[in-house]
Amino acid sequence: MSTHFRSYYATNPRDFKAYDTQRLREDFLLTPIMENGTIQLNYLHYDRFIAGGAVPTDKPLKLETIDPLKAGYFLERRELGIINIGGTGTVSVDGTDYELGYREALYVGRGNKEVVFKSSDAAKPAHFYLNSTPAHHAYPTKKITEADAEVVELGALETANHRVIRKLIVNSVVEVCQLQMGMTQLKTGSVWNTMPAHTHDRRMEVYLYFELPEDQAACHFLGEPTETRHLWLKNEEAAISPPWSIHAGSGTTNYTFIWGMAGENLDYGDMDKCAITDLK
Repeated sequence: MSTHFRSYYATNPRDFKAYDTQRLREDFLLTPIMENGTIQLNYLHYDRFIAGGAVPTDKPLKLETIDPLKAGYFLERRELGIINIGGTGTVSVDGTDYELGYREALYVGRGNKEVVFKSSDAAKPAHFYLNSTPAHHAYPTKKITEADAEVVELGALETANHRVIRKLIVNSVVEVCQLQMGMTQLKTGSVWNTMPAHTHDRRMEVYLYFELPEDQAACHFLGEPTETRHLWLKNEEAAISPPWSIHAGSGTTNYTFIWGMAGENLDYGDMDKCAITDLK
């Protein structure tokens, strides 16, 4: 079997206050995401969100259903977002091939029975980052490049949070049921993401950090605004953010991260802001 999965159960914020470092990492850190020759999936009991990665090397990898779905095939009742953060590769969706270069995305709608991942060069494999959510409707499969993205520039070097947000799989770019995905790139000299922080009780979120050198790391902050905790993440590791949690981070260098959301609505701007001076 080339497909491996783990399940993560939802956490009560009152219990979260007592977690030590090991428990935090067990319940909120997703690793490994990218493993050569395998598909790694994490099934989250927050909005039934799946986050994972596919790294095909010398042979293609087929996206197989997993037991929690109780489905005949993976996308029987789901939609899928893919962003490639490795070498060039191809995603075949029911026989139609979509080539994805670095930081290009693909939305795959509900009802597609076969999804196969291939790398153009096994020595420089594609790293396909995957997010999937339940879907109530079948929308067309669509490739999204960085040129297609909705782009927002925020922050400033003076506050160490100058960043460019590229909304790739969002309802203003492609028809979706509930999945939203995009990338935020920190400019040189900036390290803070999503600051000032916020929560959105209507939606959960997952952050995947990448473009982090091997000797650098990112510190991801989570928890209620008055009960924050942190996780240290390396390159291509991800953190779960429950609906009641902030999701912000700071790195020992600049970096890029992929955000994926699911939940009650598709309003990207729907958030409850937290003043920096109120965080504890």
